[in-house]
Amino acid sequence: MDTDAAPFADMPADLRAELTDDVFLDGRLRLLQPARGHRAGHDALLLAASAPGDARIAVDLGAGVGTAGLALAVRVPEVALTLVELDPATAALARCNAARQAPDLAGRVGVVEADVAALGRPAGPPLPAAGAADLVLMNPPFNDPTRHRASPHERRALAHSVPDAGMEMWLKAAARLLAPAGRLALIHRPEAIEALLAGMKGRFGAVTIRPVHPRPDAPAIRLLIGAIKGRRTPPAFLPPLVLAGDDGRPSLNAERLLRDAGGL
Repeated sequence: MDTDAAPFADMPADLRAELTDDVFLDGRLRLLQPARGHRAGHDALLLAASAPGDARIAVDLGAGVGTAGLALAVRVPEVALTLVELDPATAALARCNAARQAPDLAGRVGVVEADVAALGRPAGPPLPAAGAADLVLMNPPFNDPTRHRASPHERRALAHSVPDAGMEMWLKAAARLLAPAGRLALIHRPEAIEALLAGMKGRFGAVTIRPVHPRPDAPAIRLLIGAIKGRRTPPAFLPPLVLAGDDGRPSLNAERLLRDAGGL
């Protein structure tokens, strides 16, 4: 694949040579991504589908190659989006992926290289602007290294591993970037719920929790969580999302979200 264009200037040559060009949302979204390591999947698409459809200024923290944020931009044609990514090579891919979408979408997307920990500090980086977003998306690293073996692939480990206690820095960053009454949408594993709720205390309320089940008879494998900055309303559980029936075929809801760019 020819990847000599300017967006790839910071990308190692071995990574440029090992990219795949993949289609999502039934062709509405095309993404270049590494053939090995962390790759886009259902989690990012479900996160985008769970976000409110009336957002106008959105930030995708830990955006990777841009999957969740760009999927949101496909579904919400008015949203202005900033993709935030720490790794320069991955950020370069996110820039390229934004640029190769339809012009009306590409013009609404920017990419910022920034550390989530720095963004959570009162005197954090100037971009994305503090207090400006009405929506923050987060698909944070899932694997607490005390419970899961880290991947030997460096970029995959960076994208997947953070202690549950480290979730507070992500929530601090989201709270700093959001305007009053701004909304947070995130996806995580069920075992992190205690750390997530603890990190939201004093920052977010009106928390909604939607379990995601692979089949009707299987335990939840993900939680889709929403919250509002500054609210004190108690948490609420929403009806579950079931991805497939007993026969293994995708459910109608899953098809609507993962293929048709629908929203929850």
